[in-house]
Amino acid sequence: MKVYIQDLSFECIIGILDFERQSQQKVIVNITFDYNFKNNQFIDYSHVANIVEKTMKKQKFELIEDAIIFLQNKLTKKFKMKNLVIKISKPNILNNCIVSVEG
Repeated sequence: MKVYIQDLSFECIIGILDFERQSQQKVIVNITFDYNFKNNQFIDYSHVANIVEKTMKKQKFELIEDAIIFLQNKLTKKFKMKNLVIKISKPNILNNCIVSVEG
């Protein structure tokens, strides 16, 4: 099975600029992963989304890249996921575009 968690949005501290360290900003997280669905064993996508939001709010990452690596490690240790891809976007950091990193 392939799971898509799309447009999970919340506010958190993320970034290296001074103003990003002082005020929360909106982020949008998209996640995809595969897993083997057998005998009614499944990965609760609401639990995955909750872990991502709570972790990002708690950790206050400086770089999006660090957030992705941390989340990938945390999620793959907790769940039997394959092909996990996380994309984090900062829609309001620049006036004329949305900045995203995917890994």
